Amino acid sequence: MNTIELSEGMFRVLRDFIYDISGNFVADDLRSTMESRLQQNVRKLQLNSFHDYYYYLKYDRRKDEEIASLIDTITVHETYFFREMKQLDTFNEEVLPELIEKEKRTKRLRIWSAGCSTGEEPYTLSMMFLENRRLRDFNIEIYATDISRGSLTTARRGIYREPSFRSIDSYFQRMYFTKEESGYRIADQVKQSVVFLHLNLYEKEKWGLLPEMDAIFCRNVIIYFNAASKKGVIDSFYNKLKWGGFLLLGHSESLITLATDFSLRHFKNDLLYQKPDYTPPNPPLPLGPIR
Repeated sequence: MNTIELSEGMFRVLRDFIYDISGNFVADDLRSTMESRLQQNVRKLQLNSFHDYYYYLKYDRRKDEEIASLIDTITVHETYFFREMKQLDTFNEEVLPELIEKEKRTKRLRIWSAGCSTGEEPYTLSMMFLENRRLRDFNIEIYATDISRGSLTTARRGIYREPSFRSIDSYFQRMYFTKEESGYRIADQVKQSVVFLHLNLYEKEKWGLLPEMDAIFCRNVIIYFNAASKKGVIDSFYNKLKWGGFLLLGHSESLITLATDFSLRHFKNDLLYQKPDYTPPNPPLPLGPIR
């Protein structure tokens, strides 16, 4: 079967389209990767060129369905349980006690897994919280969002195969999963505190659906954004966090090149970003008597 060629000009047109709808920026050296990944999409629609495919994405009455398929095709879904364990240990052992103390009166914690993919990250957090005795009388809410509807379908189903368990302690697999013919089904008690929502981080107007958060996990997501998109998303995370809340990025991600209001907190084994606690301004000095 002959390959449908993606010309340089058409690559740039499609790249701009993808950026406009998702914030993901496809670098020049990924042109051949895009060409390879989108072959099946073009052929499935019985189209003859990427020009026809772009026209379909723009004007066909079924374009929304294909745009969802396009997002699924270009999005990287690589994840597994207890990924980046050192950072999770820092959150569990040092950050979480701070949050528990801060919310000891409300007895509520809200965590956002932004770019949750197929659900391993929010379910990891849920298992960690279930193991924490200090949280037994807390109301835990984990909001898990992703741009890929296909990934969210997998997450809600909650059945996983061996690659998802490459970094999990055997205790958690025995405690919270049941072996089935199609894989390992996660326990309902783990699912209970997790709410999955379809959300494009680039569509800020939809963030109003989410409450203020105590912590936001957005790991290995903004690496696919250009500088302007990164800054926009990070600034919005800042506004969505409570005062003193934490932002956890992937270890290959940094805010160094972005001007933000986050503070960099040094913990025993890791560095995390924090929205500083609110300090009310000093009241104006009273005026003296008028003489």
